Amino acid sequence: MNEIESKLEARKIRPTAMRILVLQYLTQQDTAVSLKSLELAFEKADTSTLFRTLKTFEDHKLVHRIEDGSGQTKYALCLQHCQCRPQDQHYHFHCIQCEETYCLTANTVPQLDLPANFTLKQANLVLKGICAHCQL
Repeated sequence: MNEIESKLEARKIRPTAMRILVLQYLTQQDTAVSLKSLELAFEKADTSTLFRTLKTFEDHKLVHRIEDGSGQTKYALCLQHCQCRPQDQHYHFHCIQCEETYCLTANTVPQLDLPANFTLKQANLVLKGICAHCQL
């Protein structure tokens, strides 16, 4: 069994051919990817199959969804022990020039003191600016 299949099985995801290909693609990316970018990478694949693959990965906490304000939901791999709880979440940086979104995993979302009877389920902290590649 290879590393990609092991990652799938560790998250209790059955390793189908498409899931292996999509996970392999995601591991090669430095930025978050949209469904549209997956469609371009896998021209012969059905859009609904790609969407279902991303949804399965998200449900099993292999990827997390990012709403970066660009109008396209993006996805990035979770860290190895991530359970997508609020304390596992981190900042994202969206470049306003190239439209790429980066995970800033070294910076976790701070714990907040919420009012009584408020329960945090998800946080989405997106920083916007110009990335290092566009600064060159």
